Amino acid sequence: MTIYAIGDVQGCHDRLEELLHAIRAASAEAQFIFVGDLVNRGPHSLATLRLVRSLGDAARIVLGNHDLHLLAVAQGIRAAHRSDTLDAILQAPDREELLDWLRRQPLAIFENGHLLVHAGVVPQWTAQQTLELAQEVESVLRGPQWVSFLRQMYGNTPARWDDSLQGADRLRCIVNALTRLRFCTADGTMDLTSKGTETELPGYMRWFEVPGRKTEDVTVVFGHWSTLGLIMRPNLISLDTGCLWGGKLSAVCLEDRRPIQVDCPQYQRPGSI
Repeated sequence: MTIYAIGDVQGCHDRLEELLHAIRAASAEAQFIFVGDLVNRGPHSLATLRLVRSLGDAARIVLGNHDLHLLAVAQGIRAAHRSDTLDAILQAPDREELLDWLRRQPLAIFENGHLLVHAGVVPQWTAQQTLELAQEVESVLRGPQWVSFLRQMYGNTPARWDDSLQGADRLRCIVNALTRLRFCTADGTMDLTSKGTETELPGYMRWFEVPGRKTEDVTVVFGHWSTLGLIMRPNLISLDTGCLWGGKLSAVCLEDRRPIQVDCPQYQRPGSI
């Protein structure tokens, strides 16, 4: 079984179809793991969601911040942003089926030495702890109180993980790390506002460059950070290559690190959001 990790699609349905065709030409029995942000800001969020769902057991995804945003907007918890492209999903006849499927997806997947998340992992978490904490959020999202959880999900605090955190603070901190993290300090304090490749905040660094982070013994695969582009290190794969911004949509084979990419038109301009 050949598994490809696929970067942020964000509603770029036609490019995803092209990428899947290229992958299948290389490996007819390929399976796929999407690293989150299937929808939003690209032109065809509804078609993208339907396509990935139609792949059945051949596809797995981890939830990204835009996927969670869709769930919150659909429940009237968050207002739509001017750059959102979610209306077609919200008005679709299969809306509830799609949203119910989406909220039952994981926030972290471990596959053959690879830990796949959308954004990042704070340095204090091991791969096993990351999976266990992700499951805490997943169980709530799949349960009867999922809408109540979404109402309490947003906010930048607590900015630092502590094992003693409870309730909404605990779940919010987990979600922020897995779906929003870019920079943090050595003690895991997260900066959830900076978006470039560097931060001017003293003591903060890219989360994956914190010395001694406890996920150094596995390969972390993530998206979310388009300005980084494709990065492949022995224990790291960054997969968001800016399809939305006129870059590429990227996949990497987890067995041999072979990348497959397709070129993308520019659907959004940086600074237009």
